[in-house]
Amino acid sequence: MQQSMRRGGPGPCARGLVRDNGHVLEMTSEEFEELVAEALDRIPPELTRLMDNVAVFVEDEPTADDPELLGLYEGTPLTDRGEWYAGVLPDRITIYRGPTLRMCESREDVVAETEITVVHEIAHHFGIDDERLHALGYG
Repeated sequence: MQQSMRRGGPGPCARGLVRDNGHVLEMTSEEFEELVAEALDRIPPELTRLMDNVAVFVEDEPTADDPELLGLYEGTPLTDRGEWYAGVLPDRITIYRGPTLRMCESREDVVAETEITVVHEIAHHFGIDDERLHALGYG
């Protein structure tokens, strides 16, 4: 199962769909990876214990067929697992740097949008769908 977050939701960068000045924020891969790590560190320990079979990756760009993708969850949500679920590869969460930087106006916006995206993708691991996430402000 794949679930993803695209720009345009209620996050802090939704207003930046098209940058008037064409300027894209600059942030190194290492700086962006640190933001993702900081967002993961803010996840409560009681939830992180349930994420022992989740690998989180940071990539510069999504595939060409979905260039606005901010994050992607690939795996089987906890709520869909049964006794058949064994011996599988870890679930995978990917956070994309390029689309986030292109849509945000400031470093503060990037920090906030990255956290929203990380929480959004982790929520998919717990079986929370896009409709509920949008209602909670993580869409």
